[in-house]
Amino acid sequence: MSDDALTILTAYHEAGHAVIALQQGRSVREVSILPGGKRLGYCEMAKGGRPMKDALEADLLILLAGLAAEAKVSGRYGLDGAAQDLRMAEKLALHRAGNARQAERLLERALDKAEHLMRDAATWSAIDLIAAELLKAGVLSGRAARHFHEQAVARSQK
Repeated sequence: MSDDALTILTAYHEAGHAVIALQQGRSVREVSILPGGKRLGYCEMAKGGRPMKDALEADLLILLAGLAAEAKVSGRYGLDGAAQDLRMAEKLALHRAGNARQAERLLERALDKAEHLMRDAATWSAIDLIAAELLKAGVLSGRAARHFHEQAVARSQK
């Protein structure tokens, strides 16, 4: 895979995390596709946000959103690039489910739900906008990410 293609997939991966986090009531602090350490990018959450009905489910959706967004663009799951997200999601699912088989089913349902959320036009438009801005600037503030998300939602309501 070329460096340009990897950068594009990373932008969609991180934009997926950011948009689903915002939809789940989480505050995003910063989103970046500037490589550092072992990461190609990151979506950093801020403290706070609105109270959630099921915080663990929200965490699973956010963790799996990067993988789902990347797959929507590339047509395949980038398991290597999402390895850290998957490890964290597996740990959460095992905590909730209690055994490996139930945890696997929980992860499958959460990934299906993340993919379902991305089929919404406003959601995907927000991911597109944020990915495009990440490709231009490399880093976005949480405020900018929220602005692009709100812009996409407003456009879809017209």
